Amino acid sequence: MINNSERIRIRRQMQRRIRDVVAERRRTRLLEDSPEPPVDPGTESRLTAV
Repeated sequence: MINNSERIRIRRQMQRRIRDVVAERRRTRLLEDSPEPPVDPGTESRLTAV
């Protein structure tokens, strides 16, 4: 069984890893030279159907 302090330590470690992944993805997205913002295929079909 995991005690309370171990549970807190594991939760903080997971949150730190998630923040690192999100920051890495954000850096990668900002470094890409894309002139237009990416378009979600679902929204594109809704816009053309009008």
